[in-house]
Amino acid sequence: MNKRKKKLRIIQVSLFILGLVVIIFTYGEIGVENNQQIVTEKKPKIISNFSKKEKNIEGDVFINIEYSGLDLAGNRYILKSAEAYNSTSNSKIVNMKTVQATFYFKDDTVLNVWSDRGQYNNKTLDMKFRGNVKAIYENSTLYAGQADYSNSNSFLTISKNVKINDLRGIIVADKLLFDIKKQKLNIASFNEGKINANIKLK
Repeated sequence: MNKRKKKLRIIQVSLFILGLVVIIFTYGEIGVENNQQIVTEKKPKIISNFSKKEKNIEGDVFINIEYSGLDLAGNRYILKSAEAYNSTSNSKIVNMKTVQATFYFKDDTVLNVWSDRGQYNNKTLDMKFRGNVKAIYENSTLYAGQADYSNSNSFLTISKNVKINDLRGIIVADKLLFDIKKQKLNIASFNEGKINANIKLK
């Protein structure tokens, strides 16, 4: 009887251990599967360097976007941005950061414009450049606080601390109007109608 009891106990213990092993592996695999599902269902975080006010936006931030087309004057343009997001109040407006615009004119000249921030109207094709605006056209380099491109008027209006470095000299003005069609630059000043200019005539 003792041998029989010992055999029964050994069988019972073996079955108990086997049952524990089965339970551990079964629930362990379920836990792994659940963890895997949680990880895959997580959406990637969109990281941006916009200010705190700009980060309170609804929707996604798009990285390295590019717009291209023809303006009403028939000139080709390319507008690039490191980061951009659609305006929640106006679906036509695209807000941008680290902006570069290139205008290719029919006479084969090129106008490049850079700024910290910008705005693009994807219906009217108007553009706004804000913060550390820099523009290069032929042998002239321009610096300003802001610039606005009107597609309907074919004008680029440049204002706020405007300064032009040219082969002929340095021009400081309150406002510059660049006529895209005629490719002419009109200089205006709000300071008693005077323009601070240092131009080399030769």
